This record gives sequence, C-alpha cells and structure tokens, in this order.
Amino acid sequence: MKRCLLLLMPALLAACGDKPPVGWTGYAEGEPVYIAPPVAGRLTTLAVRPGEAVAAGQALFELDATPELAADAEAQARAQSALAQAQDADKGRRAPELAVTRAQADQARAAERLAGMDLLRQQELLAQGFVAKARVDDAATALAQARARVAELDAALKVAQLPAREDARSAARALADAAQSGRAQTAWRVEQKRQSAPMPARVQDVFLRPGEWVAAGQPVLALLPPAHRKARFYVPQAAVGGLKLDAAVHLHCDGCGAPIAARISFIANGPEYTPPVIYSNQQRDKLVFLVEARPVKAEDAERLHPGQPLDVMP
Repeated sequence: MKRCLLLLMPALLAACGDKPPVGWTGYAEGEPVYIAPPVAGRLTTLAVRPGEAVAAGQALFELDATPELAADAEAQARAQSALAQAQDADKGRRAPELAVTRAQADQARAAERLAGMDLLRQQELLAQGFVAKARVDDAATALAQARARVAELDAALKVAQLPAREDARSAARALADAAQSGRAQTAWRVEQKRQSAPMPARVQDVFLRPGEWVAAGQPVLALLPPAHRKARFYVPQAAVGGLKLDAAVHLHCDGCGAPIAARISFIANGPEYTPPVIYSNQQRDKLVFLVEARPVKAEDAERLHPGQPLDVMP
C-alpha cells in the first residue's frame, strides 16, 4: 500500500501544481513619430497638447519665419530681375530706337538721290566743256559715299531688330533659372517653419514650449498613430513553430473590455531568455521567441497604451 502511494505521489503533486498557460503574457508598445522642423527657429505657436487626437494635415506648430520671409522677398526680386533680363535678351531694340535708325536711313537715301543727280549734271557739263573732269570724279565719289551710308544704316536697322547673341541669351536664361532655384529654396524654408500632422494620430508628448529655440532636426512633439501601437509577447520555443505571420490572436488587458483582434506582424529569428518584465512562473528561465502583433482595427489600437500588461490568446 505504501509502495502504491509513493508511486502515485508524483502524479498527485503534478495535479496540484500550476496549469500551463493557455496563452502568453506581454505588454503594449508604441512607435512614436517625432515631428521636427528641418530648419531652426524660435517656436511661436503650439497648436496641440498631449493626448489630443489630430487629423492628417492638421497644424501642429509654427516657428518664427521673419528672416526667411525677408530672404524670400529678396530672392523673389532677384528672380524677377533675372527673368526680365532674360526676356530683354530675346528682343531687339525698342521701337523709338528703331525709328531713329530708319530716319537716318531715309536721310541717307535722300542724300544718295541728290548725289546721283549731281553726278548726272556734272557729266552733262563735262560733255559741254563747262567743267573739268575732276568735278565729275568728285560727284562720283560723293555718290559712292552716299550709297555706302545707305547700306550701313540698312544693316544697322537689321542688327537692331535682332535679339542678343545666342551665348548671351543662354547666359541670361541660366541666371534666370538660378534665381528661380534660389527663390524655391527660400520658399521651401518658409514652408518648413509650419509643420502639420503627416497622418491621423494622437499627441503622445510635447518637448518644447512657445518661446524656446528649436534647432534644425530637433523634435518638438511626438505623435502615436494607431497603426504604430502593437503588442509584444514571448512564446516558448516549443510553441513558436505553430505561429505564422498574419495569424490571428486576441489581446486581453485590464479595463479594455472585449478582446482586441490582432494579427502577428513579427516573429523573431532567434530565441532569448524570458525578460524580467514578464512575471510568469511558468515561463521564467525558459527559452522564448519575441513575437509582435498589431490590432486589426484602428479604434481597437487606441485601447492599447504603451507599457500596459497584456495577455495574448491564440
């Protein structure tokens, strides 16, 4: 009889011990999005507060843009000046200037006609013997000069109607493009002084207050989108082989009400020992794998708070 009791003792002790867990223990974690301006400045406006829900595109904060606005105005003036110079290089001389050259050409033609008439007259007088041949030669020279003057002014009129040389026009257009690029840079800096929410989220924390200086790249606040809330839990190595990505699990937490439907989004490649934050007699000092799961619905994700203990059920 005693021998039978000794044989049954291990079974009775095992029956009285703790039952293996149905699910796994873990905690909620958030992946905040840190909103930082790419330019420095003094914080003038903070439009949100911690815990507030914000929509995509909603204004978050604004920095003092006085220097950037002044630089933008200067760049805009330079761009307009360079554009005007480039457009001017594509044009000929102004209409009044062309009118002056045309008038000079008309005068030269009139002088040419007079010189031609004088040559004919001198040739008739030479034939009659009233003048010397030198007078005819002088008249012929004057006619040639008048014709050359007409040709000169006609060429000057054509040149005045031409735009600048192609090299000068290319240089003017390049300067205009450079000025426009400078204008775009200053406009971008002005725009970056105002930051808005890139996605629907909840303001998790605010690090600076109006009046404080913000360095370029320094976060002003942190957002926690619903999609960035997840559950982290640890699965024994004996059970991890049955888990797959996108497998459905249910998250339970104190005060959360109905279980939260989630899907596994990550399974660690290697094992580790149970972290000390997971207080479980059954899993302590056992080899486990880290697994992460994300809620299926955004409204359910809002029920998870970073650091909150969770029970995960398959």
